[in-house]
Amino acid sequence: MSLRMAWYPASLNSLIGLSGTHLSNSFNMAILRMNMMRTPLSRMLKTSLLLALLGGCQGSVSPYDYIPVSGQVTYEDGTPIPSGGFVLKFYALDAPKVENMRPRPAQADIDSNGNFECATSYKYGDGLIPGKHRVVIFYATDKNGKLLVPKEYIQAGDSPLIIDTADAPLEIKVPKP
Repeated sequence: MSLRMAWYPASLNSLIGLSGTHLSNSFNMAILRMNMMRTPLSRMLKTSLLLALLGGCQGSVSPYDYIPVSGQVTYEDGTPIPSGGFVLKFYALDAPKVENMRPRPAQADIDSNGNFECATSYKYGDGLIPGKHRVVIFYATDKNGKLLVPKEYIQAGDSPLIIDTADAPLEIKVPKP
């Protein structure tokens, strides 16, 4: 009968003197007993730590209320912006500071027809904080890298696009470059 256990690494067996079917001395037996006693405690500590970390993630929800929004982005003449796949970012303008937090910007992915079905702030599709938002357009370029919207619409501080969630579904119009 071998004292080498499947869970006990072979390299560690050689370090403490386990060889074949016997232990070389009582010192090695004491080390083996300590390691065997420590293993369940170690597993319990690791499991407890993992559960604590997972439990902590549940507390990281937003303190804000959200409303679902959808809409469309087109040029002022009503034609769709030719390249789908760009992104809208919504920056809340009048959201109150809650518990020393400011809301993170929401995001909406635009399809090839200029439509978006939802906006995401914290959880997929949760929507926007009620009120006004500055809208910035990201990745609105054609295959050659030419901007499909005026430059000021792609910079958070300069974008003149302001929407109000009360106007949902949102109809966002931008001039051609």
